[in-house]
Amino acid sequence: MKHCMADLLIIFQMANAAVFAQSEIVRQESIERHSQSRFCRALPGYRFEFPRDHFSHPCFRTEWWYFTGNLQTSSGRQFGFELTFFREGMDNPYPNPSRWRVDDLYAAHFAISEIENKKFFYAQRLNRAGIGLAGANQDQGKIWNGNWFAELQGRSWRLEAADGDHEIRLDLRPKKNPAIQGKNGVSQKAAGEGNASHYYSLTRLETVGRLKIGNSSYDVTGWSWMDHEFATNQLQPNQVGWDWVSLHMEDGTEWMLYQFRLADGGRDPYSSGSFVNEEGGTVYLSADDFQMEPLAKWRSPHSGADYPIRWRIRVPRLGLDFEIIAAMPDQELLAKETTGVIYWEGSITVRGQRNGNPLQGRGYLEMTGYAGRLPAAMVSP
Repeated sequence: MKHCMADLLIIFQMANAAVFAQSEIVRQESIERHSQSRFCRALPGYRFEFPRDHFSHPCFRTEWWYFTGNLQTSSGRQFGFELTFFREGMDNPYPNPSRWRVDDLYAAHFAISEIENKKFFYAQRLNRAGIGLAGANQDQGKIWNGNWFAELQGRSWRLEAADGDHEIRLDLRPKKNPAIQGKNGVSQKAAGEGNASHYYSLTRLETVGRLKIGNSSYDVTGWSWMDHEFATNQLQPNQVGWDWVSLHMEDGTEWMLYQFRLADGGRDPYSSGSFVNEEGGTVYLSADDFQMEPLAKWRSPHSGADYPIRWRIRVPRLGLDFEIIAAMPDQELLAKETTGVIYWEGSITVRGQRNGNPLQGRGYLEMTGYAGRLPAAMVSP
């Protein structure tokens, strides 16, 4: 009898577990359906308008503003920097008049690459928008998280961020109009309507300002890049990460390329990019237009991930063939506390040729998914 009761108990527990698992699936599907109805989808035909589109789009679930750049002093000392703001819309189905309610969470990352000494610093923070600790407001002309901010002043941007012994105060002036990424107002990320983002870039921002490390301050100049992207899509289950690169070439052109890596080791056909010529004209690049081949890896002592830090990149139809290499190997951010992601983001150098003529420049490389799977809600580049 005891054996029978034990068997019945096991069967009962198994049945309960199955019911719980099924109910959890139903609950998640219900949440996802509600989210899809609550948030907008990125659809073809979107028309960008500035300065409006420099700021928040709360109709979309995920949004980021992304500033990176390569700077140098008059004596040639080189630095890289990153200042990135993230907004994640919260799906709150119940009305709540309190200013403390959480409709949006804002994360931010701040990093400096000290190339000469091969030192990498980064900081992160997470705040809610409801009580004014973070936001992206057109009326204020500002995107901020605490005392880190990007402020639009006319057509230029003022960036300020400080954490401990590290600080930047930079002015960024666009030399070209915004480059709209993708086709017909959308950057398609996977098959299916709405699996896309609205995405534009300020590809050549003339940068001047001051950078501080410890007791030393440096007057710096250089070039920066700004990406702004908003979407409701999630990464598809078979998309395990991406490799993204932005390049400032000395001939006055810019390039942006990204590829999705698939779980089976392949490359997603929705990878894409763009070329911006000297006059600011943008050429769309499909996955068939370029190849990215990893040449050398670096193993992180922090996460154990193996990152390709040297690549060969070719764009045959535009005559481009070059290599990029990390300005220093260790530029990894362990940002699980804010965005749930461990990723490599850092300064790179570029050298190669276009149509047989030597070409060089500097840029930034971002690599995700090498230190584990990405959160399902993570928007892609």
